[in-house]
Amino acid sequence: MPSHLTDADRQFLQHTIDLSRHALEDEGKTPFGAIVVVDNTIVSEGTSSVVELRDPTAHAEVMALRNAGMNLGRHLFPDGVMYASSEPCPMCLIACYWARLPRLVFGATSFDVATFGFEDLQLYRELTYPTESRSLQEDGADEPTRAQAADVLREWAEQLSIPIEPKF
Repeated sequence: MPSHLTDADRQFLQHTIDLSRHALEDEGKTPFGAIVVVDNTIVSEGTSSVVELRDPTAHAEVMALRNAGMNLGRHLFPDGVMYASSEPCPMCLIACYWARLPRLVFGATSFDVATFGFEDLQLYRELTYPTESRSLQEDGADEPTRAQAADVLREWAEQLSIPIEPKF
């Protein structure tokens, strides 16, 4: 696959690799780093803080997004780029979509990550299975509980100043 990276991309990516390398110096850290860049400026950094914070969602990319939100005072980044030392896991990739990032640049691949014992590829595969075949049991509510939960969503949508568009 040919690379479409600019010199700036390579510099930002090197920064994430340097962040991931610093994790080797911190006991309990895993070697992942990420940054969010807006207008060619680093607006936030993140390192894997899962063990330190006792938070399974505190991956480098999520931490970079959280920090970008605090630093910029917003939760959407349609003008940003995520740079990550490794290809994001499914959770982090979806977080990039939720943040409306238009671009993601990464170093090591999911195969590289799996080679060294991380479960990213296994989780990507798991999400392709039908719900009933996954290792996590998922149980939806029966009626009328489902209807009550959906009513809260409807009431929220009715309070918005702009009409919602279903995303089926």
